[in-house]
Amino acid sequence: MPTTRARTRSARATKAPARTQDKGNAAQKNKPLVEDIRLLGRILGDVIREQEGRDAFELVERVRQLSVAYRLKHDASAGRVLDRLLKSLSVDQTVSVIRAFSYFSHLANIAEDRHHVRRRTFHERQGHQQPGSLAHTLQRLQRAGIPSDELAQALEQAYVSPVLTAHPTEVQRKSILDAERAIAELVAQRDTLGSDAERAANERLIRARITQLWQTRMLRTTRLTVADEIDNALSYYPRTFLRQMPRLYAELERVLPGHAVPTFLRMGHWIGGDRDGNPNVDAQTLRLALARQCETALRHYLVEVHELGAELSVSLTLASATPELIALAERSGDANDHRIDEPYRRALVGVYARLAATLHELTGTEALRHAVAPSQPYASPHELMADLRTIEESLRSHHAQALIEPRLAPLMRALQVFGFHLATVDLRQSSDKHAAVVAELLRVAEVQPDYEALDESARREVLLACLRERRTLRVREADYSALAQSELAVFEAAREGRRRYGEWAIRHCIVSHTEEVSDLLEVLVLQKEVGLWHGTLGRDARCDTIVVPLFETITDLRRAAEVMREYFALPGIAALLAASGGEQEVMLGYSDSNKDGGFFTSNWELYRSEIALVDLFDGLQASQPLKLRLFHGRGGTVGRGGGPSYEAILAQPPGTVRGQLRLTEQGEIIASKYTHPEIGARNLETLVAATLEATLLHATRNAPREFLDAAAALSEASFAAYRKLVYSNGEFAEYFFSATPIREIADLHIGSRPASRKPGHAIEDLRAIPWGFSWGQCRVALPGWCGFGSGVEAFLGTTPATRAARLKLLQRMHAQWPFLRALLSNLDMVLAKTDLRIAARYVELVEDTRQGKRIFAAIRAEWERTRHALALITGEAQPLQSNPALARSIAHRFPYLDPLNHLQVELMRRHRRRRPSEQAAEDRLKRGILLSINGIAAGLRNTG
Repeated sequence: MPTTRARTRSARATKAPARTQDKGNAAQKNKPLVEDIRLLGRILGDVIREQEGRDAFELVERVRQLSVAYRLKHDASAGRVLDRLLKSLSVDQTVSVIRAFSYFSHLANIAEDRHHVRRRTFHERQGHQQPGSLAHTLQRLQRAGIPSDELAQALEQAYVSPVLTAHPTEVQRKSILDAERAIAELVAQRDTLGSDAERAANERLIRARITQLWQTRMLRTTRLTVADEIDNALSYYPRTFLRQMPRLYAELERVLPGHAVPTFLRMGHWIGGDRDGNPNVDAQTLRLALARQCETALRHYLVEVHELGAELSVSLTLASATPELIALAERSGDANDHRIDEPYRRALVGVYARLAATLHELTGTEALRHAVAPSQPYASPHELMADLRTIEESLRSHHAQALIEPRLAPLMRALQVFGFHLATVDLRQSSDKHAAVVAELLRVAEVQPDYEALDESARREVLLACLRERRTLRVREADYSALAQSELAVFEAAREGRRRYGEWAIRHCIVSHTEEVSDLLEVLVLQKEVGLWHGTLGRDARCDTIVVPLFETITDLRRAAEVMREYFALPGIAALLAASGGEQEVMLGYSDSNKDGGFFTSNWELYRSEIALVDLFDGLQASQPLKLRLFHGRGGTVGRGGGPSYEAILAQPPGTVRGQLRLTEQGEIIASKYTHPEIGARNLETLVAATLEATLLHATRNAPREFLDAAAALSEASFAAYRKLVYSNGEFAEYFFSATPIREIADLHIGSRPASRKPGHAIEDLRAIPWGFSWGQCRVALPGWCGFGSGVEAFLGTTPATRAARLKLLQRMHAQWPFLRALLSNLDMVLAKTDLRIAARYVELVEDTRQGKRIFAAIRAEWERTRHALALITGEAQPLQSNPALARSIAHRFPYLDPLNHLQVELMRRHRRRRPSEQAAEDRLKRGILLSINGIAAGLRNTG
């Protein structure tokens, strides 16, 4: 914010300079945000004073003042005083300060989210549609001359699905999230309150919820179970997905009159079905996930049917009804005299009774109320839809069409989208596990004694032979290993789930670490064992689920198209895919490819892989037409494919979207995107808008050859620099495990999945998620930028003429190529969130001081190269020059985030140097460290 003097000058000037006017405008625009942050901060301070005492409050305030002076005023003496003060605190004082600044980060997030909604609403009321909104996209389509028929046809072929995952980066407890939801609602209400009395009452309620926050344990005492993760994901449905998705469909129906908008936007989940590296996921968790999802959907329908009954109080004495509606009312079993002339209410009593019976039949739970006893369960969502259509048609034909839109239409659309399954659960397992089970089946059946010793060609022959026979491999009463029994039980639970909840309940089997064609054939054999495969290959084969290869490493991405080409060329596979729906999904891994090859190379190889896959599928259209859908395994951080979804989708290579898009939503990104219903609606809208633009407005030609050649050269040099630092340097792993909180993150109960695939300190074995999470905590964010600076430096060359020509090329690429523009925008954001002054504090934790300084010097040098390269290409001297909103957010937020990092370092030092006998102190130290991890994650927002 500008100073008071600057604001006064701006107000008095008749012709103020543009920059001063911009600052004044920004201050005015952000005034409600500043007021909300001050209000929440003041109330938090009052609560701390009340709960912890004046000394604790004054300590927090002293830390805040020093941190602001150090960060915003560049007061070095304040930094030294702050350092001495934080080092002098007791563990209990430290925990109190950490809690204060952590909760301030959480409250600031609430204020920023509210302001985001506030500003977007303002722009829309002014008729200014923002990029990423459906209205903006529809305007672009109209200006481009895209007729409504073409838009409707694109939707008919589309399939868009955000997929919620349970990766271990969601650090908040559900109790905390629930309290924050309540605070967010109260803050939103303040925009509509008129009187001082109303605002005072609202403030008292906010104080109550902040008091609740302060007295609620922030940390989990035990590691999350898969059941906990299922419940956490389902908590976003009642307020966001179940209500906001029907509204999005309704908006499309309004702009496409005369066209039936198909059900193209659906939800997906990994929770309960993702077994890759998680021994806690099995057949039982899959059954639990499906049952809990079904319960969530059915309870929503029950509530809506009950409310609909209250609204449709139409009396036969005043309006008629169709014979079909009368018959539905008669079948309801409702003989209440008070409703004898109200056929809609009686019909809905019957619908409710059947839904209650369905709930009990499918989940074993009971409905909350019963006007009549539960009756015959609905066999499928289609049966329920038939009854709702009977009600709709009767209202429409008797001058009551206005009663359809408020509740009946959203209920019918929700039923179309969510069915009885709510979301499609993906099965995922590592290819080596599948291979081990298939090898055991073949060995016990005496078909092949040592399958895993065979080369790829021989493996394919064995697997294809199995698929050409009707008999299965399992031998009755044979004693199979625990792994084989568990894996087969999962597939059996999948078959049962599809039967109980519908075919949309499970549609995808994802094969992690896909390297060869046999990795896909093995899954087909396993499905054949349990009845998910029908017929014989080459004759009448059909498969119930799509086998989805996941290409993760740089090497795997480079071979993706080759593997798929060889798979499609196998005898009978083309006919199998055609009979199974004519679609093939391919998943691309952003996290592991980044950890393997670095930021730029990962993005470039993903781009190349997508182009190669599209070329392959386009070449197959004449002989075996298949619909390609790419599934993007994105995380929250830029290093894991994160960043703004709208820009990311539009930056996809030409022809790679075509209305087909699935992408993962991971970690605390789920909470930031979907906790607030309005923000959740905007994010869903953005996915649809970007998919439509990428499909209907995207360039059909690829980037110029010189752009592609330059990117390839940049990638090669970036890859070499990244690998040299991270993998070829024998000291780097020890540095990482010492100078980041990775050890402590492993103790934070934030997920059911272990942090590493194997014990030990090898970076190769570490999961990509805690790898990126740890670098974010120490403010280095290395996966989001490392290698790019060296790549640019090598590409530019050494002679002045060459440097000038190649720099001009890079600048042209940035201006004209969405891929590079989006990539550098994300890079800009990452660098703005790094802070090497703070990162240097973590170097003190490395026992070998010289080693720590050597590695950090190499990291700093690469960071400087990258920052310089970014400025050269974009021409922007200051970080986030083209993103002032984020720049202001960081400026306001980071002074309150810095103390958490300083305290985290101090507590980690004490924790790692403690004596074994100091158990009580160890527990308090660990609690403080984990609280700091929570607070920093909340402050950075996209660390997952």
